[in-house]
Amino acid sequence: MAILGFGEVAEQLRRSTVLIHAGGSGSGVIWSTEGIIVTNAHVARGSRLGVQLWDGRELKARIISRNPRRDIALLRVNATDLPAAAVGDSSQVRPGELAIAIGNPLGFVGALATGTIHTTGHLRGLGPYPWIQANLRLAPGNSGGPLANARGRIIGINTMVAGRLALAIPSNAVQDILSSGPSDSWLGVTVHPVRIPRAVGEGMAFGLVVLEIEPASPAANASLLPGDILLGTEEKPFASIDDLSRVLRGNGPRLERLEFLRGDYLRVRRVSVQLGNKILSGSGIAA
Repeated sequence: MAILGFGEVAEQLRRSTVLIHAGGSGSGVIWSTEGIIVTNAHVARGSRLGVQLWDGRELKARIISRNPRRDIALLRVNATDLPAAAVGDSSQVRPGELAIAIGNPLGFVGALATGTIHTTGHLRGLGPYPWIQANLRLAPGNSGGPLANARGRIIGINTMVAGRLALAIPSNAVQDILSSGPSDSWLGVTVHPVRIPRAVGEGMAFGLVVLEIEPASPAANASLLPGDILLGTEEKPFASIDDLSRVLRGNGPRLERLEFLRGDYLRVRRVSVQLGNKILSGSGIAA
């Protein structure tokens, strides 16, 4: 197959990239002609989501699945015959290849950035998942947008910048999430791991301090507050941020009992959190 001219590749990628309004703004990729859009979980936050297409149309969007651990969210808009992106095989990506990113950084719609693939695979300090690292410039608003190869095939979803290099979630990981079906693992908090003192002589315990809480989320309805430290469930303490994601995993209405601290390291509190009631509008967990 002949490789399209660079201008044509960039234009096709722009048509498959959307602007997402969710309090702030971010980017997304049209994954199917029937209205499925992929973005980052940290972009798709809040109960009111809007999507602006390249042709100027503005559509309401709903969350059909979120994977906070992998920072991926799947949205649906009520539209058909959309210009879906061509998805590539991220396992074939090699260092030195041309990389193209399209997004909406700092309010500039359809901005183009180019560079090369730096490395692929696991990165220290960024969990057990593989990444694609590219030497190109991203800015706030690029999150959730496409990383593509020279043929214009999507090889990743741009997610963050680390050490001046762009990090993208491989396209194969997105395909795995799509094939795993919907999930309503939404608590509505932003947390950060901390070590907290236990009783004298017992060392330190692991906890997740709550930094932010989404309005009308399960966490807000349970009266959790910023500054609370989540310790675990009544059955098992947390040992990592992934433990909270595992607790939230599932579908349908359900209650979960969480243990937490509030102001006093010696008094463990407990709260029942109702999960699964708002699977189509919400935030997730971010570390």
